Amino acid sequence: MSCNGCSFNNSTSDTLANSYDWLNDLPDTSDQSDIVEVKFKTTRKEYFKNIEGLPLKRGDKVVVATSPGHDVGEVTLTGYLAEKQFKQKIKNPGRYTLNSVYRKATEMDIEKLQQARLREKETMIKARQAASELGLNMKIGDVEFRGDNKKAIFYYIAEGRVDFRELIRIYARDFRIKVEMKQIGARQEAGLIGGIGSCGRELCCSSWRTDFSSISSDAALKQGLSPSAQKMAGACGKLKCCLLYELDAYIEAGNEFPRELLNLELAKGTAKPFKTDYLKKEIWYILEGSVGVTFNLSLKQVKNIIQKNKRGLKPEVNTSTEKIEEKETKLEVTLDESLDRFNNKRPPRKKNNKRRNNRSKNVNPKFTVKKKQEK
Repeated sequence: MSCNGCSFNNSTSDTLANSYDWLNDLPDTSDQSDIVEVKFKTTRKEYFKNIEGLPLKRGDKVVVATSPGHDVGEVTLTGYLAEKQFKQKIKNPGRYTLNSVYRKATEMDIEKLQQARLREKETMIKARQAASELGLNMKIGDVEFRGDNKKAIFYYIAEGRVDFRELIRIYARDFRIKVEMKQIGARQEAGLIGGIGSCGRELCCSSWRTDFSSISSDAALKQGLSPSAQKMAGACGKLKCCLLYELDAYIEAGNEFPRELLNLELAKGTAKPFKTDYLKKEIWYILEGSVGVTFNLSLKQVKNIIQKNKRGLKPEVNTSTEKIEEKETKLEVTLDESLDRFNNKRPPRKKNNKRRNNRSKNVNPKFTVKKKQEK
């Protein structure tokens, strides 16, 4: 998306992130707190103080103070909600420096920011070349220029610590700006680059998600999903963030199940559990020693069978394979009764006299005479 007077962010995620305004009906609480949340390029957000008491609302473009210089951003939260978000996101509020909001952005401020945005792609290409020439084990993911066009943030990815002091000197000399290096992870890089997920929608990290927490493989196992890391991995190569969205519902549903799924002793043999559906409250079993004999039982049935096994009883359970065989036999009987299409005789075929006469004309007369003599 190209920058214009209404939106100066060159990321397409802004339109999707603000496609529905959930906070539109909330009352104005700017009189309760002077803290303002401001969003910059992609998902970077910082907090400022509205010392001047400007009438700010969500979506306003503002010029804020930075160290040094200034930057241009968009207001996302004000008042009571901004203060609550500040206390939740910032771990040490006492060490965080709250800079002030200068004024609302003018057309000249936005035009200057557009010029800075146009330098980002070319700067990123040259920055990657300089890092590779120095042989540094790092990757420049993105470059973000500030609104005053005098400072840029270089986002990089590295597995360990990197000595980039020489690299900063090269950047400052070639680009004539103040340089800030900021290390990011694979999830944040995916959010900066953007893309389409396996669900067919834009990545959550590039559209609305701003906090990136570590996700373990237990989140997939508790939901009965495949433990394969390749199937559950997102565009960043890590486990998908959406594994956390329904995890609480699965944990709550799983509390009704036994802590350990035991083997069931049935009249036909021992049944071992291999799959659990927490939302449907069903457990799938397979008979030991049999090939392909699987069946599902409800949670209530499983608990009853466990109680009977404790008393030494082995109940009989109808498996799904028996139901399928019954259906197939019924189907075969109905087919045998309805197979009467061969009973109807074909209508007699009409003789084509013209074709017969033409054939008789082309027959060799000597051959016919010999045939008569043989008879």
